[in-house]
Amino acid sequence: MLGTSVPGLVLTPLTAADAPAYYALLDRNRDHLSRHGDHRDEAGGTPAWVAAHLSEPVPDRYGIRLGDRLVGRVDLTHVDPPRYGLGYWLAHDATGHGYATAACAAVLGHARASGATDVFAGVTRGNDRSVALLLRLGFRPIAELETHTRFHLPLGAGVRRA
Repeated sequence: MLGTSVPGLVLTPLTAADAPAYYALLDRNRDHLSRHGDHRDEAGGTPAWVAAHLSEPVPDRYGIRLGDRLVGRVDLTHVDPPRYGLGYWLAHDATGHGYATAACAAVLGHARASGATDVFAGVTRGNDRSVALLLRLGFRPIAELETHTRFHLPLGAGVRRA
């Protein structure tokens, strides 16, 4: 479990045991997750897909929990260690409270403590709130691609706390 700067907001590994709660969260947020063309796999997820997806052991895949309620997900993707990718999403009703910023800051702190040197993230065009989150955390845009912008955070420069 990883703590965050927000009281009651914690990150816990997502496992097969979370499949029913994760599916319910996806099901309530399908339109929200796919409105910019991102998170298509999640937005189209079925109960069987979720169960299979969460049955695969993946390091640093976390559920974002507010109290006992699952409100989102954040992943530190092991692309080419010590370089990693960052992915995240929140339920529509959990946005605007700083939860994603706090969750990502906690994962970045964990990454830094684990020896990561660089973290990259991609943001689909039109997702201005996600761009603002990454900029708050110290990421900078490094490439404009056809459908998204790629961002980079060198961890040697330090992770900003939210």
